Amino acid sequence: MTKTLAAGLLAGTFALLSVGQANAWTRDGSVSGPRGTSSVHASGSCTSDSCSRSITRTGPYGYSMSRSGSASCNGGTCTGSRTTTGPRGNTVTRSGSFHRY
Repeated sequence: MTKTLAAGLLAGTFALLSVGQANAWTRDGSVSGPRGTSSVHASGSCTSDSCSRSITRTGPYGYSMSRSGSASCNGGTCTGSRTTTGPRGNTVTRSGSFHRY
């Protein structure tokens, strides 16, 4: 159930980011199950040709992970990066770029 909720929130996040309007948004959600309650907090904004977002998930045992990222396009080149921090503080950063025609 938590995975379904998180996947839905992420899909909605990417849909909002692709619009490219100058606005900000937040989303909060939680789900309760036999092991406890998990929650999600997401926020983001877009201005001109760039968007950013962050999301924090907290599991039923209090462990949390966070991910933040941004993307921008200039002409035909788009670049983006994201940083994920897990419940034990380990961090992974990914970045990339592509050309749109």
